[in-house]
Amino acid sequence: MTGSGLRSGQLADAAGVNQQTLRYYERRGLLASPQRSPGGHRLYPAETVTLLRVIKTAQRLGFTLNEVAHLLEAGRHQHRGRSDTGLQARARDKLIEVEQRLTDLTVIRDTLRDTISAGCDDLVACAESTCCPLPLSGGRMDQLRGGKPRPR
Repeated sequence: MTGSGLRSGQLADAAGVNQQTLRYYERRGLLASPQRSPGGHRLYPAETVTLLRVIKTAQRLGFTLNEVAHLLEAGRHQHRGRSDTGLQARARDKLIEVEQRLTDLTVIRDTLRDTISAGCDDLVACAESTCCPLPLSGGRMDQLRGGKPRPR
């Protein structure tokens, strides 16, 4: 580390990302353009490590980079009075998405278990069977699409 900041490699190592990620985040506006050393090296403030870790954590929680950018922007402008733009509102929306995905994954898991239990080794032969557990027409396929099962 120099007296005026972290060079790209130092920052990338400290935050657990690669240097291309830093440049990409700069282009996307997630990171401010860094100052330059007299030799032309990018120099980032030490607190950029925390910002990068926040971005990566938000991504692991399922937020897209666009969503992260909006959250960072809302935080920068101190829109604490606006409940529609802050972390609380976005986290609630993301939780709803995650819960829906969990529901969908549960249906997929159960269908795969039933497929294994049915002992079918041929996809087409299984599909032609009346006891086929695969969601080819109605039933679980409707569940996968978020609808109600159709009667068979």
